[in-house]
Amino acid sequence: MSKHWKPGKTTVQLGAAARPAARPSRIRREPVPLNANVPAKPQRPLNYRERELFFGIAGILIFGTLIAAGIIALSIFTVFRDDPAADARAAQFNQCYAAAGANCVLDGGTIYVAGERVEIAGIEAPKIAEARCDREHDRGTEAATELALLLNSGRVSIGAPFRDSTGRTVRQVEVNGRDVALQMIGEDVAHEANSGLGWCH
Repeated sequence: MSKHWKPGKTTVQLGAAARPAARPSRIRREPVPLNANVPAKPQRPLNYRERELFFGIAGILIFGTLIAAGIIALSIFTVFRDDPAADARAAQFNQCYAAAGANCVLDGGTIYVAGERVEIAGIEAPKIAEARCDREHDRGTEAATELALLLNSGRVSIGAPFRDSTGRTVRQVEVNGRDVALQMIGEDVAHEANSGLGWCH
């Protein structure tokens, strides 16, 4: 008696190649820092702020010292420039032949004030450079000396120029409010204008 063959389920052993591909496993990795390959910057020294503050203060002190030195120099210059004694010396009247300033006495009736020639109104004084005789020259030297002393004895005021009766351009000169011409006549070192008196007799 024969047995009928019934095909059963065939079991096939699959190889590795026939297996479905396994899903890649999700491996959690630690994040890589972006600057992993960049060398770290060196840290500033702890006393950086102190140094910065020190140099800032030092700069301010130096700047202040320079300003102070400039102010002191300017003050010294101003003091010497506005020195009353220096101004007084500059305002002194010396004889024109030896004068170092802008004010000087040419003769008993002519002076220079700040470099400007001034003929004194109201007098005729003996000449020095234009003397007609030795006596006039000597009297002219005496008159010039007396005039310088007078002008240096107080505050000098010069009036506006005008023409006198002889056609000369003259100016009234005063010292402390007193007419220089009258004082020179009173000292007998000058004559009144248009007196007609000479110096050689």
